[in-house]
Amino acid sequence: MDSESFPSIKPSGRNFDIGSYPETVFEAQNGAKSYIRYGNKRVNANLTLSFSNITDEDAALILKNYMTVNSVIDKYVIFDNSSALAGIEGYGSYSLHDWVKGFKSWGEVDVTDGMRWRYNGSPKVSSVQPGISNVTCSFVGCLHAD
Repeated sequence: MDSESFPSIKPSGRNFDIGSYPETVFEAQNGAKSYIRYGNKRVNANLTLSFSNITDEDAALILKNYMTVNSVIDKYVIFDNSSALAGIEGYGSYSLHDWVKGFKSWGEVDVTDGMRWRYNGSPKVSSVQPGISNVTCSFVGCLHAD
């Protein structure tokens, strides 16, 4: 799998869902529950980034990134401190920064469970005024074996 860096645009909002472990719950008539877990890796992590009042040129960079990542089946998006990670404080094992980053750097604990970010649909662009737009991007965490 190959990576593509997200453009250096700071989001104005961010929503993150860490995902869950795949499992099935069986419930008896008396209310007792049994759980069967189907793996030790999280699935269905979600990240939504909102960009308010950005230039149309920046919106076009996001659209170009979407096209570049999705033109090849095995590309994923990486974020750095000048893009989706902007404004998240704290580094190190199990910080929010590491969970959202979506990949581990050399020597770091891999809190991502091997998940990599891919677009979960196309970016949504709305024009605010001439030359200014709002953009919303959704990403889903896909398991990847390094």
